Amino acid sequence: MLKVVKFGGSSLSNEVQFKKVRDIVLSSPERRIVVVSALGKRNSSDSKITDLLYILNAHIKYSVPYEDIWKMIETRFVEVKESLNLGFDISSELASLKSELKSGISEDYLVSRGEYLTARLMADYLGYDFVDAKDIIRFNYEGKIDFEATSQLVNDAFSKSTKIVVPGFYGAYPKGDIKLLSRGGSDVTGSILASSLKADLYENWTDVSGILVADPRIVKNPKAIKEITYHELRELSYMGANVLHEETIFPVQELNIPINIKNTNCPSDPGTLILNECSENDQAITGIAGKKNFVSFSIFKNHMSNEVGYARKVLGIFERYHISVEHIPTGIDTISVVCAEDSVAKYQYEIISDLKNELAADDVSIAGGMSLIAVVGRNMKGHAGLSGNLFTVLGNEKINVRMIAQGSDEINIILGVDNKDYDKTIRLIYDNLIK
Repeated sequence: MLKVVKFGGSSLSNEVQFKKVRDIVLSSPERRIVVVSALGKRNSSDSKITDLLYILNAHIKYSVPYEDIWKMIETRFVEVKESLNLGFDISSELASLKSELKSGISEDYLVSRGEYLTARLMADYLGYDFVDAKDIIRFNYEGKIDFEATSQLVNDAFSKSTKIVVPGFYGAYPKGDIKLLSRGGSDVTGSILASSLKADLYENWTDVSGILVADPRIVKNPKAIKEITYHELRELSYMGANVLHEETIFPVQELNIPINIKNTNCPSDPGTLILNECSENDQAITGIAGKKNFVSFSIFKNHMSNEVGYARKVLGIFERYHISVEHIPTGIDTISVVCAEDSVAKYQYEIISDLKNELAADDVSIAGGMSLIAVVGRNMKGHAGLSGNLFTVLGNEKINVRMIAQGSDEINIILGVDNKDYDKTIRLIYDNLIK
């Protein structure tokens, strides 16, 4: 059995966390591929190494003195090296990097050094071989991952050494220039390695014991989700449940490689297992997530339903302004378009004008301050009366539901409520339909 394991920055914030990671990895001979993020925060007032590197780059770019920032970065890495009595010459690596700062190195290269140096330290600590992500994660010149080339390079590297540590978050173009993934991209690195090697399991270690049913900042001590499908996770992630980088799912889903979200600080906790199909089918609702600050454009025109292509024309106007549409509730003579407020802030008056003039609408109105809340569950289809119970609970508490949408697969119900009712709505749903 082969496990690919990825540790986030909170799992690698200092020498104490390094020891936890070492115990976890060496407790199972199946954990042979280790992916690491850069050193994370040690406490709430601390800074992530990645953030410090971005700040350092900005200081260099605008010719601002950067010695203090550099010293913070250097101290963090040296402290880990010395506390663990590692043999890796981190001082020479840092000195070499510092000498390059004046030569105009790219932002991507500079920021990637956080993961690079963390991985070098971890490889030394584990006694594993270090494999640089630039040598195995390949981008094409359009900036997209070349999965075929990457898979070949990954398998070649693993054939030479069966226990490796790889820095996450970056790869390289064919000529070797470093390119970063988007923030949180170390999750994606682990997923790509698991897919390329056809691993049996991808473990993603973080600072929570799995995915929670609801946001713990809103709901006190919410339950952890034992099992969740890739489809459900996509729905929750899109609506704001920040557990995994959303691009993590695709490489492993196709091969049905399970993802296990685990807690570095509580390694015996089972965590959450992400699968194509789940065996646990008792709970109707799997999770709740949401986002604030949406706006709804409502277009009214008599006999709209008789006009062929009217909805296409409406959406064409939003496409013209490069605005992503979230939902499109419709009636006989009305159609509404729901978008994120910040995406339309610059153009809302132009959009209203275009809707009126080009579509001969009788009326166009706009209403903002709306939150969207997703109630997600693969088993909702088999629970009669769930929607009725949901709206009864909200109605009894005088929550005004401004919008309702449900996909044809019945895996989710989307509710639109006023921003001021956002937290209360999530708590009501959790307390009455889950807890």
